[in-house]
Amino acid sequence: MIGEVQIRTARHEDAHAIAALIGEFASEALMLRRTPEMVELAIDDYVVGVTPHGKVVACGALKEYSPSLAEVAAIAVARSAHGNGLGKAIVNAVEALALKRGIYDVFALTLQPEFFSAIGYHRVDRARYPEKIRRDCVSCARRFACNEFCYAKNLMVGTSDETTAEAPAVIAPALATVSIGRSPRIAPAWQSAPDSSAA
Repeated sequence: MIGEVQIRTARHEDAHAIAALIGEFASEALMLRRTPEMVELAIDDYVVGVTPHGKVVACGALKEYSPSLAEVAAIAVARSAHGNGLGKAIVNAVEALALKRGIYDVFALTLQPEFFSAIGYHRVDRARYPEKIRRDCVSCARRFACNEFCYAKNLMVGTSDETTAEAPAVIAPALATVSIGRSPRIAPAWQSAPDSSAA
């Protein structure tokens, strides 16, 4: 039993644990390997799920391609924590990070299409994202035999007209505590209006 898992932004000291978790799935060709150095260079783009003892049992990242487009990437949940809503909580935290940065269109390349479909993503052609193809796919070892599915989501769809009429206030990443074996408990998300004196 793992107990409660806190979802939070990643820290530099998490880089090795994130790389190790991803490495477990990369060794089975389910994910692309990331070194601790690669993770550390992009640590501000990662969120993690951490046990009360500090063990990283889940991770995810936001990989930006333009000011309006990013990939929900590197989603991994330790097998011991599967089936408890932790993957969804990680994706929610990555989406909150996208919103905080003003990014509303996100996509994911996945071998788990049912998971992304169940959380509101819809299948699209990867050719819709030439930025991804130019930056990553061209140099990928699996480019000629890629079996990943591309799923996308607009984070503004389903919001009220009032919200979409103007840009949202700065949103702090939604942190969650997921109790393994129980329903997720979401910690409060704070919204603060931008400081008008900063203009």
